[in-house]
Amino acid sequence: MVSLTIDNRPVTVPEGTSILDAAKKVGIYIPTLCFLKDVNEIGACRVCVVEIEGYTKLMTACSTTVQEGMVVHTNNRNVRVARRNNVELILSEHDSNCVLCTRSGNCGLQKIAQDLNIHHIHFEKKIPTKVGNREFPLIREYSKCIKCMRCVQFCDKVQDSRIWDIVNLGHEVTVDTGSTLRLEDSDCALCGQCITHCPVNGLHERDDTDRVYEAINDPDIITVVQIAPSIRAAWGEAFGLSPKFASMKRLASALHQVGFDYIFDTDFSADLTIMEEANEFLERVKNKDHEKFPMFTSCCPGWVRYCKAHYPEFVDQISTSKSPQQMFGAIAKTWYAQMLNVPPSKLCVVSIMPCIAKKHECAIPTINDADAGRDVDYALTTREMNRMIRSTHIDPHDLKERKLDMPLGLGSGAGAIFGATGGVMEAALRTAYYAVTGENPDPDAFRDVRGIEGWKEETFDLNGTPLRVAVVSGLGNAGKLLEALKRGDVEYDFVEVMACPGGCVGGGGQPIHDGVEMAESRGKILYDIDGKMSLRFSHENPSIIDCYEKFLGKPLSERSEHLLHTDHHSWKMPNEE
Repeated sequence: MVSLTIDNRPVTVPEGTSILDAAKKVGIYIPTLCFLKDVNEIGACRVCVVEIEGYTKLMTACSTTVQEGMVVHTNNRNVRVARRNNVELILSEHDSNCVLCTRSGNCGLQKIAQDLNIHHIHFEKKIPTKVGNREFPLIREYSKCIKCMRCVQFCDKVQDSRIWDIVNLGHEVTVDTGSTLRLEDSDCALCGQCITHCPVNGLHERDDTDRVYEAINDPDIITVVQIAPSIRAAWGEAFGLSPKFASMKRLASALHQVGFDYIFDTDFSADLTIMEEANEFLERVKNKDHEKFPMFTSCCPGWVRYCKAHYPEFVDQISTSKSPQQMFGAIAKTWYAQMLNVPPSKLCVVSIMPCIAKKHECAIPTINDADAGRDVDYALTTREMNRMIRSTHIDPHDLKERKLDMPLGLGSGAGAIFGATGGVMEAALRTAYYAVTGENPDPDAFRDVRGIEGWKEETFDLNGTPLRVAVVSGLGNAGKLLEALKRGDVEYDFVEVMACPGGCVGGGGQPIHDGVEMAESRGKILYDIDGKMSLRFSHENPSIIDCYEKFLGKPLSERSEHLLHTDHHSWKMPNEE
């Protein structure tokens, strides 16, 4: 243990503790901008500088460890002047037009500038003029970047993708793609974690709301919106709503007021995905001698992009089942269009998704099989949807609940947990067990795959056959698992992979809480929803049963294969041979 004094307050902490953490222990707040616990602790922004008696220069609290007898000052004149100068220097290279910024009101730099009472800058403004590709799902704002290194460190250490790097020298130094000249030519998985961990608006998703408004305002177009499972656990955060109040039915009411004609639930197509994927897995098991294992889930397009870019030898082991987003689009523009007795071209299908990889997925030319252009026309993030709600001048606190439309608005508890890490695996095992035994298991029989851990593995008894499964979230963990498979250290039958730590609930399109990871608390909301539902098995969803009886025939039928399955080799990553 080490004893020191911070602002005249004695504190004792374990050896190796940072000054920043030691100050927190005694209730002393030291502002930070670039700091991310266990990820980015390099003092790049120098906002957390403090004065240590006996040292001639100021030190960064996030990267300086405590020493016995140390005397620290966190808010004297020298510290305040240095802190203001450092923030002003950052602002001198930052486009400060906050009115036009989607992070206004939720920006680390804006908050610190206000806290330090900075109203003008004493340094010459030199804002970068380089502009990112406005059509790519992930947009780099060079004029907003503060060179904090968060995106670099998170992409390297957590997501194992190594897209971002420090480039150039001297006053030209900046953050950019390290391996290629353009972001769109890189191996980026489009997980969006660099967005949610950026303290400013240096990175953001392409905004497609104007295009969606055009469809809503076109009297000849019927707009259909689907809401992903994880959205219900997060959308209310931006409005200060409690999870209980921010129900799916209130969100449906909001989207109806925005102008959508029909509001549906992606839980429906999550159940549909389970029907196809679980049966696909069982077919592979039947032909085990001719198949490679494990089979990997396919619902996360960020994971598919990562696998194609970094581990192409495993692509054939990814399920051919489309993601719930794409299955919904295919069904909406075929079966549902028939119900409405309208040509599929009159439907505009919009999805509300927790990630930006969905924007790429719905634009893959070879994934559209309903013969009506794109199966899903536009994918919006939770943040984009919330901006649409605000721009329609809706007060979510006054919303009344509205039922979702049928039949594509009905989903099971198994579909709801799709948004949390382990949820896809658990939902699939519930239905696989039924397919093998003819009986439903206890809905919570496979709960051991739950939890926020990045890599979980279990063995379950499937009617006398041991089934080895694994669940990973975060691309860094996916990479570790794939390397272990290559070395022969582990063997699995079925593996669920989600690109974002904690699953879709922690997706790169979700509401941003700087420095706070929300995946675990949001995941608990989804499991709570599942536990309270009477319908907890995908194969018991009446709308799913109806869809197969009246339209698809059965899982893996010729029509199901055509509409609900895809070829992952039919499109290429930029650097894929």
